[in-house]
Amino acid sequence: MIDHVTDTRPIGRGLSVTRVGLGGAPLGNMYSALSDAEAIDTIDAAWEQGIRFFDTAPLYGNGLSERRLGQGLHERPRDEFVLSTKVGRLLRPVDLLDPSSIFVDVPAMNPDFDFSRDAVLRSIDSSLERLHMDRLDVVHVHDPDDHVEIALSDAFPTLIELRDSGVIGAVGCGMNHVAPLLRFVDEVDLDVVLLAGRYSLLDPSGDSELLPACADRSIGVIIGGVFNSGLLADPDVDAKFDYGDAPPHLVERARRIRAECERFGVTLPAAAIAFALRNPAVSSVVVGVRSREEVDADVAAARSTIPEELWEALAMDTPISEAPA
Repeated sequence: MIDHVTDTRPIGRGLSVTRVGLGGAPLGNMYSALSDAEAIDTIDAAWEQGIRFFDTAPLYGNGLSERRLGQGLHERPRDEFVLSTKVGRLLRPVDLLDPSSIFVDVPAMNPDFDFSRDAVLRSIDSSLERLHMDRLDVVHVHDPDDHVEIALSDAFPTLIELRDSGVIGAVGCGMNHVAPLLRFVDEVDLDVVLLAGRYSLLDPSGDSELLPACADRSIGVIIGGVFNSGLLADPDVDAKFDYGDAPPHLVERARRIRAECERFGVTLPAAAIAFALRNPAVSSVVVGVRSREEVDADVAAARSTIPEELWEALAMDTPISEAPA
């Protein structure tokens, strides 16, 4: 019997990930703070549910997510889980934190964009130290939207060199935008991509070209942001979309989707996770969680049975590209 949480799919060269992974941004105090004990309990809950794929980044809480993930995993058998982090931002000490950051109560560091070879190597060394690990399975180039050329000339070649020499396991790219990610898929020897927010019930734009291109090249696809920053988790409570307040037309659309789901006895979060997992190009979905209760809820959602009729009903809804500006 298929388990939509613990079954695995291949990514990269010899790596396989569980169908559901833990996304580490909330462990870095995204939007609100949690204690080290709460973070470790969240990681323990994911492990107990059979999740063996963990994704983080230096950006998430200015290294806090990596440190907590390292605390939660460093005594686990290293060959039993896949760990991914990212490069592209170097953490530099500052006196004052950026007031616009979505991470709160975090170390006084500034995550500066830097995709140079030296920065990539320094970032990896720092991540290994924070994670208490001796190797990284997957390293993504993180959000190179405005740094495409140096990512192509420096960051990706450096990671490919490290992969080919056995220092890291796989090379990826993590982004929120489809067009530049498609270019990297075309021009770089990638193993995996992490697409956040662009393959969801509200915005399936990643499936137009990107997911088919990855399937054609046997590139693994990790989907993040299936709740679009929370709007598809609960459109009635502090609704967020792409890390900001959700616009009214999207809140209304999320409510329409929820109503259709309820008509078929399905929760909105269950449909949001299942939508991504049902695409054959998708290797895994990473869900950002901040408590044992959220882990258990997302795992239960992933294991829900979704009637095919629901997808037919949802296909009649207005795509995001046709919504008002």
